[in-house]
Amino acid sequence: MATQNDEPNDVGMEHQLDNVSDHDIEELDFNGSAQGNGGSRMKRGAGKMVAIVLAVIVAIGGLGTAGGWYWYNNLRQYPVIVDGQIVNIRNGHSIERILQDNADFQKVPGRLISLTGKVLDDKGGEPIKVTVNGVEVPQDKLASTHLKEQDEVTLENGADKEEEHEDKVEVIPHGKKATNIVTGGIIQLHLPGSDGTKETWVGKVSGEVVDKGVTKEPVDEQITALTPHVPADRKVIALTFDDGPSEYTPRMLDIFKEKGVHVTFFNIGTQSAEMKDTVKRMVDEGHQVGSHSNTHPFLPKLSDDGLRSELTAGFDGLASAGVTSRMFRSPYGAFTNKDWERAGDLISTNVLWDIDTLDWKMPGAQAIHDTVLKQAHNGAIALMHTGGGNREQDIEALPGIIDDLKAQGYEFVTVGELMAMDQKQRFPEWAIKGELPTAAASASES
Repeated sequence: MATQNDEPNDVGMEHQLDNVSDHDIEELDFNGSAQGNGGSRMKRGAGKMVAIVLAVIVAIGGLGTAGGWYWYNNLRQYPVIVDGQIVNIRNGHSIERILQDNADFQKVPGRLISLTGKVLDDKGGEPIKVTVNGVEVPQDKLASTHLKEQDEVTLENGADKEEEHEDKVEVIPHGKKATNIVTGGIIQLHLPGSDGTKETWVGKVSGEVVDKGVTKEPVDEQITALTPHVPADRKVIALTFDDGPSEYTPRMLDIFKEKGVHVTFFNIGTQSAEMKDTVKRMVDEGHQVGSHSNTHPFLPKLSDDGLRSELTAGFDGLASAGVTSRMFRSPYGAFTNKDWERAGDLISTNVLWDIDTLDWKMPGAQAIHDTVLKQAHNGAIALMHTGGGNREQDIEALPGIIDDLKAQGYEFVTVGELMAMDQKQRFPEWAIKGELPTAAASASES
């Protein structure tokens, strides 16, 4: 039975329990043993230790991986072959660095040499040549090119190089030879001539002056006459026809087409303007066309203005029919040295002949035939007519002339083709094409 003295004890115990926290209360584990606050702190400490150990392990592993990567890519060495010798190089080094680290393997660049052969700079020439597996490495790629294991490298000393120089050119004016068309050949032409040159070199580093002499000989201007020298193993002949076109010309064109030959026509300007279709047919079927003046006068008797007017009108007549050729044959073959001086700038060539059939005399078809066959030779130019009178005898003679010359091995060519065959190559391209020298020069410049 409780007494009055017991109450204070109970109250005091309650006050004591009120001061006890949950952390101070012991719990029983499954084995019945008690654990207090000290055991919990031990568990948390152990967890932290494990985390620290794991972090250290990870850090060490990371450092190891990074170190391995760095070693492999920067410190690892492997062999390459340089000029037949095995050389260990460090990974990551460029060819430029490898050359620097190995004193260029005793190779040296070329020297810079003056115009007279003096050494200006021991290392001013071409750089050392580097070849990797047979492929040359450009100098601007040496710093960015890396070698692989077992690459084969070949090094060559740089070549010597001559210093750059300034080229001073002096013009040597051409002269003019006296006009001479009386002797020499059957094709007259005006060769304009050309200036020559001489050169002097001045070294840009040394300042040395070197005379290189004449680099192009001057060619004197000349009005002359030449005969084409055709190959000896060929037999060629040029048939030419004056005074057309006329009513006889289409029948002649039929013969040429049937026989498969090409000829050269020297047309009258007024008649070309009247028979444009016939002139066009000449060109379309592969024949060459030139001028025979405008009205067929005796040119040496004309005044200076009259001569130039006659020639110009003749070429205008051709132009009206679509022909721009300046190839020319003077009426009667009359065109003197003085005429060349007066009007030679208007024509490309004056084409004469070395077989005259005299068909204008109408000697008969057989006589015309026989004249050509008897006088035929390699490179000949035969004169016949397609206008200026009755040309029935020419039409009758032509098939036999062509067939019999073919039987002797002759080929039929135009005058331009004959000039082009000259073995001495004395006829300029403009003459072969029937152009003026100035027009040909302008075309080449453009």
